[in-house]
Amino acid sequence: MMNHDQPSAKDRCGKIWSGMQLLKDTTESKHFLPTGLEGIDTLLGGGLRQGQLTEVTGPSSSGKTQVCLHSASLVAAKHMGVVMYLDTSNSFSPSRVATIIDGSSDVFGQRGFDLQPKDMRLKSVMRSIICESVFDIFALFEVLHQLEGSLLNDKVNNGGSKICLLIIDSISSLLAPIIGGKYPQGRSMMISVAMILKKLADEHNLSVLVTNHTVSAGNGAVKPALGESWRAVPHVRLVLSRECGSNICTATVLKHTLKVFPL
Repeated sequence: MMNHDQPSAKDRCGKIWSGMQLLKDTTESKHFLPTGLEGIDTLLGGGLRQGQLTEVTGPSSSGKTQVCLHSASLVAAKHMGVVMYLDTSNSFSPSRVATIIDGSSDVFGQRGFDLQPKDMRLKSVMRSIICESVFDIFALFEVLHQLEGSLLNDKVNNGGSKICLLIIDSISSLLAPIIGGKYPQGRSMMISVAMILKKLADEHNLSVLVTNHTVSAGNGAVKPALGESWRAVPHVRLVLSRECGSNICTATVLKHTLKVFPL
């Protein structure tokens, strides 16, 4: 397939970049935060790129939250930095994190990590995860503005580690209700959220990971929710699918600013 979503000069934080700036941003060496899921990291070219917004979309039970939890657990376990996890549906749970780290300690690769008691491993990981429940767009704005202020003042850290990953699971739960007609300024609010997220990623070198649900595209097909206005926001868009009754999850790249997809 061809990538129809090439980045524009205004794709980053709503500001205009020169061609040389875009080239430098594309080619310079930036770190990737691995998700801990080998197949997805391969598709993404290494993981969640710092300075960019990655979206994982898919129907219910396709594995979106699992990607978020794996990413948060791995980053925290490897002491790569602090993770801020914004939970919109009470899907985050320490017990799910415990299951992930108990089954993946060899992947985390920390010396002596798998030799620690299970409760110590969990506490070690949870110390580097800041989880907040966010149930509407206004709470999201408040949290993001607080985060921006804290980052500017270098206050979001834990034992000297700074925040490196921001996760919102799910962004569509907060944005879909405001673009359905109830709020006249709903789309403007959605774009404001997008600009704040991309500004945070760009200025503070964060990896931003959000999840989005799917809606009908007609003829039995589905497409990512939130419409055309949101379509241009993610730097990377990954869609997950799972056959009914199967434990096998399929991931497909819909958009990637660092890749050109062949015909």
